[in-house]
Amino acid sequence: MTDTIFALVTTWGALVIFASSFLSCLALPIPTSLMMLSGGAFVAAGDLALWQVIAGAWGGAILGDQTGYLIGRHGGAPLVERIARTPARSAVLNRARGLVDKRGGLGVFFSTWLFAPLGPWVNFIAGTTGLGWLRFTFWDVLGETIWVTIYVGLGFAFASQIEAVSDILGSAVGLLAALAVAAAMAIWIRGALKAQKARRAVEP
Repeated sequence: MTDTIFALVTTWGALVIFASSFLSCLALPIPTSLMMLSGGAFVAAGDLALWQVIAGAWGGAILGDQTGYLIGRHGGAPLVERIARTPARSAVLNRARGLVDKRGGLGVFFSTWLFAPLGPWVNFIAGTTGLGWLRFTFWDVLGETIWVTIYVGLGFAFASQIEAVSDILGSAVGLLAALAVAAAMAIWIRGALKAQKARRAVEP
C-alpha cells in the first residue's frame, strides 16, 4: 500500500492529494491520511513544495466537506438514508447524527480530525438537520486545518518512518472511534433509563 501511495504522489504530486482528500470526505475508502504523510515526506526530501501539499490536502478536504453538507442540505434525509443502506453504514450514520445533535458545530470540529471516520457522515447529517452553513464552515475549516497540519507535519518530521507512523495513527484513530461509539451507547442507555424512570413516576 505504501509503495503504491508513494508512486501516486511521485507521479501526480499535490493533485492526487487533493483528489484523495476530496473523495474521502464523501465517504469513499481512500487512504488520505497516508497520502498526506507521504506528501510531508516528499516535502522533507525537497521533491514537493510545502504550500502545494498543504493547499492540496486542505482545499480537497474543505471542498469535500462542503459537498457532503450540500448533499445533505438539498437531498434531505431520504437521500442520506439511501446512501447508508447497509447496516454498517446505517450504524455510522446514527453515530454521526448523535454527535451533531449533541455537540452541533463542535461535533463537526471533532469529526474532522479526532473522530475522522465519522467525518463524511457528520457532513451529510449537518446538512440534513439544518445546521447553519456559516457555523458548519467555521468549525469545519478549523478542524481540517488541525487534521492537515498533524498529518503533513508528521510526514515531514518522520519521513523515513512513514509506514510505522501510519500504523500507529491508524490504531489510534480506531481506538478513538471505538471510544466514541461506546460513549454514544452509554449516553443512549442513560437516556433510555431516565425516560423509563420518568414514565414509571407518572404511572398511577
